[in-house]
Amino acid sequence: MKRNLLGLDAAALARYFEELDEKPFRARQVLRWIHQSGESEFARMSDLAKALREKLSAVACVEAPAVVGDTIAADGTRKWLVKVDGANAVETVFIPEAERGTLCVSSQAGCVLDCAFCSTGKQGFNRNLTSAEIIGQLWMANRALRTEADPRPISNVVMMGMGEPLLNLDEVIPALRLMLDDHAYGLSRRRVTVSTSGIVPGMDRLRDECPVALAVSLHASNDELRDRLVPVNRKYPLRTLLAACNRYLERAPRDFVTFEYVMLDGVNDAPAHARELVGIAAQVRCKFNLIPFNPFPRSEFRRSDPDRIAQFADILRRAGLTVTTRKTRGDDIAAACGQLAGDVADRTRRSALRAVALKEVRA
Repeated sequence: MKRNLLGLDAAALARYFEELDEKPFRARQVLRWIHQSGESEFARMSDLAKALREKLSAVACVEAPAVVGDTIAADGTRKWLVKVDGANAVETVFIPEAERGTLCVSSQAGCVLDCAFCSTGKQGFNRNLTSAEIIGQLWMANRALRTEADPRPISNVVMMGMGEPLLNLDEVIPALRLMLDDHAYGLSRRRVTVSTSGIVPGMDRLRDECPVALAVSLHASNDELRDRLVPVNRKYPLRTLLAACNRYLERAPRDFVTFEYVMLDGVNDAPAHARELVGIAAQVRCKFNLIPFNPFPRSEFRRSDPDRIAQFADILRRAGLTVTTRKTRGDDIAAACGQLAGDVADRTRRSALRAVALKEVRA
């Protein structure tokens, strides 16, 4: 089989070129062709020697997952369904705004964590994505969106699509390094965000190996409620999670953690919950992103009333906290937060795969 170069970060690509008895600077050239130019054909990489182009064509390829669905919402949000193998597809979402273009990227086919309010978790877990499948979503979206007037339409990447990124760090970290690499996408560290439900060992590893912006899916103000909404809290309760957040911030004193908080009517949206969050904020440098719940079939939850959300936010602001309320985008094409589900053709091994993935959570 040909080696897919799409998911190799700079160090891995340099090692590959050494194996081919080629000079290391050739790896940087190919990196720019693949990720900056969006080129997949070695024959068109014009500053490479003809012999090298022929060698690469024989032993390597640049292959992104195939797009099998492409839908645009009324507000301009665009969702791609990307097939990663014969049984699995994931979803990638682009959110255009006046001052930025944000791409929401998936890291797993399905999700093992089964958070109560999230559509993705209800489909089960099939497998981790490879680094090529992760960075391939950005590569594909860049090619689809760029124009002569706007050659870099994606200014921000958030790992907030399908899956828990910190349960797939062996593949996520090379993809993150490509996002940051000046020879690839050249995004700043603060424009790449990894969202986690609170996998504490993964938070520590990410801090040490590729410390990008961190978002934590909090969604509850106390352990009892979070145990229900975010089951991984039973393994890593709030005290443990907040300690990991503070360790993550040690390397960047000016940074903060974004706590994501989905607003569920009558569940976590009372003034008492907001006051508990003020107590959490006293323990870690943070801001809050309130997310109106996005419904999906057979969900037990309802979206909090807008006035209720506004009152909740006001309690946090009066305590001196930074609070944003996320505008719902793409809900008419099921591209909003918590709605991504993808297509899974083969669920017969769901229980076995889930058990394997949970081993890492319990470790």
